[in-house]
Amino acid sequence: MGRQPSASHATPVARAEGALVIFAKAPIPGQVKTRLCPPLTLDEAATLHGSFVLDTLERTKAAVGRLKLPLDRYLACAPSSQLVFFKIMEERQGVHLIDQLGDDLGARMHHAFLTMFEQGYKRVLIVGTDVPTLPLDHFRQALLLLDRHDIVLGPALDGGYYLIGLIKPASGLFDDMPWSTDQVLQLTYRKAGSLGLRHASLPEWRDVDTIDDLTALIADSEGDAKKAKPEREFSSRTAGTLQLLAKRLRSRA
Repeated sequence: MGRQPSASHATPVARAEGALVIFAKAPIPGQVKTRLCPPLTLDEAATLHGSFVLDTLERTKAAVGRLKLPLDRYLACAPSSQLVFFKIMEERQGVHLIDQLGDDLGARMHHAFLTMFEQGYKRVLIVGTDVPTLPLDHFRQALLLLDRHDIVLGPALDGGYYLIGLIKPASGLFDDMPWSTDQVLQLTYRKAGSLGLRHASLPEWRDVDTIDDLTALIADSEGDAKKAKPEREFSSRTAGTLQLLAKRLRSRA
């Protein structure tokens, strides 16, 4: 018997050709964005993370709708899809919930890919929630690249990746990986080559893991607020959160 989604309500009634899986942790103080603490407090880091999760859900919904992408959206939840936060996201954002299962990030992503492919999806994308300004067209580009490649990666500035897409399970791709280091992207390319997978890349983008990343994001937000045509799109919620954090960081400095 094939592997089934961890949540009973995870499978859409009408299935699209592809699946977009959003990996998210619940915004629990002390369990998210701890690399930003200090100077942020645990509550501030959790608030920022919660805003990023909402941004990602809203932006992926907009990408699928506006660009007419053949994707069903899933929210891979940690620590549990049964948390009220995720139930609210399911109802308000129209996503299907599954649990993240595995001992590390690689195992959890591998499990999510297996779950989606065993449901019959032909192309599967996984994206994190640390790229709140990621252009919607990146999702369209990822699908187009998977027409001609086995794997697509969205390189992050810190040496990791913010998105990964596959057209089939890739056993071994996620094994023995030094997660949260600057080696992840290049080692993934190397593993893909050794597995005979044709790979392609999206444009590089910044994710938000460190205080330097947050400072750069604040600067981008403040700069775009002064432009008639912003280079990046910040939700009013995240822009407001960044403005508040900027004031607090300056006062603490």
